[in-house]
Amino acid sequence: MVAQLRRKLRLLSLPHVARSHLVSNDRYRWFAVGDINAFFGLMLDNVAGLILVVSLLAGVFQFPAEFAVQAMVPGTAIGVFVGDLMFFALAFWLAKRTRRSDVTAMPLGLDTPSTFGMVFFVLGPAFIDGKVRLGLDEMEAARFAWHIGIWAIVMSGLFKVVCSPVSGWIRRSVPRAGLLGSLAAIALVLISFLPLLDILKTPLVGLVALAIVLTSLIGRVPLPLRVPGTLGALIVAGGMFYVLRAFGVEGYVASGEHSITPTMFPSMWLEAFEFQWLDRFSEAMKYMPIVLPFAIGTVVGGIDCTESAAAAGDEYPTGTVIFVEAIATLAAGLCGGVVQTTPYIGHPAYKQMGGRSAYTLATALLIGTAGVGGYFVYFYQIIPEAAVFPILIFVGLEITAQSFSATPTRHYAAVALACVPALAFLANSFPSQIFGDPAYSIEGLGDPGLRDKLQTLLILSNGFILTSLLWASALASIIDQRLRRAGGLFLLCGLLTVFGVIHSPVPGSPLYWPWSAEAAMVRQFALGYAVTGLLLVAWSYWLSAIGAPSDSRAEEVESE
Repeated sequence: MVAQLRRKLRLLSLPHVARSHLVSNDRYRWFAVGDINAFFGLMLDNVAGLILVVSLLAGVFQFPAEFAVQAMVPGTAIGVFVGDLMFFALAFWLAKRTRRSDVTAMPLGLDTPSTFGMVFFVLGPAFIDGKVRLGLDEMEAARFAWHIGIWAIVMSGLFKVVCSPVSGWIRRSVPRAGLLGSLAAIALVLISFLPLLDILKTPLVGLVALAIVLTSLIGRVPLPLRVPGTLGALIVAGGMFYVLRAFGVEGYVASGEHSITPTMFPSMWLEAFEFQWLDRFSEAMKYMPIVLPFAIGTVVGGIDCTESAAAAGDEYPTGTVIFVEAIATLAAGLCGGVVQTTPYIGHPAYKQMGGRSAYTLATALLIGTAGVGGYFVYFYQIIPEAAVFPILIFVGLEITAQSFSATPTRHYAAVALACVPALAFLANSFPSQIFGDPAYSIEGLGDPGLRDKLQTLLILSNGFILTSLLWASALASIIDQRLRRAGGLFLLCGLLTVFGVIHSPVPGSPLYWPWSAEAAMVRQFALGYAVTGLLLVAWSYWLSAIGAPSDSRAEEVESE
């Protein structure tokens, strides 16, 4: 009751929520001029995500781009379509319930960390596994990876459905430093650094686009005519790109210009309804330790976005927001999509722009029809990566900044520690491409010291998302003097190591049994975790025995 009263008082005190809006009997004004700016921001973010999926698969793994566009993109776009339509309707419900005419819809789109995670840890490795281990040809290996991806998204959607009624409990149970620290690691390494390489392939265009995006979105410096920063970057940098190409400057070719034949209304994605992907359940399960942390991240992120929207004046039910996210993700997976959806952090910004709910409707219609109708391929072929990828840099920086700002100051070291395993993945990413070539192998290196370092790098990088989460959670517990909890987390690390969930010594990070040869290669890692965990537990009991503060400080920390 007290919490509800506080929230009502907060609504009345917000400068952008006039008192007349709270008691107005007028019909909900679902369209405003601000929806135009909000639409371009949300739409281009999703277009960039779709381009990123196809570009990374084709560029890094030599995945057939045409298959990705015709089989994976339509279902992924349908997830955005369903989710944004549901949030459009939810805005009407909130407007009627609160008798306000200025409600802004929650934005929804492709989850950027999951986009990178699915490409680098699920789809790409599954594609290579299909070709190398199963001996499939390129198209069949692509279909194999697609089926694994469908399973991943369907399982993520089901997980979110289960989480929706207990979303508050999940938020309390997962240490923020652990979860947000692992997201910061992904944001810095995957979302910010790797796209930066693509941006700087054409630095004249890329740096201009990046400057426009960062100045307008982070510096909050308005562009002329109040053009959205993402649209301004696309217009200016895209125009520069085609001028340079017209003058014959080398290297100025759009991402998919020569790789795909446009096909209107592609039908390959409809094969998802034949449910052949159900036969790949056992193969898909080994990727679940990678997939589910991303699903947890979107659930907690959705909770955070709901709180952010409430602070801006639009108090949506948290469970409903997570349920919408779950249904959109399920719809994407069942239609052949390979990236989960999530509420976006941009609600307060879109509300400040004056947006209502028309922008989510317009985004749903454009992204949905682009994917299913087949004209997304023109976006992929025409829009230069250097003109649209800077928005990913912005997203990565925002996630990193929020990971620190939303974490207690005393846990900053834990957030920083979470980034270390991600740096191992980054350091290993390019050597792994070299040693993925049959002509090369780590064992063939002449320098034994370098060979050992690269093997250790591989072990640390495999399963780095869970490693980041667990290490940061353990350090946060140590900082709070919850040594028994930290010890339990290290014991869990040891258990996960002997099954290959983290620290797998094999490329591709396959799971294995504790008595296998692979487990023997990382036995010292597992024993090290076990000894560390037992040490911390014993330390905690010793502190309790001498009357020193230890896990008893937990209640004090909770109240801070």
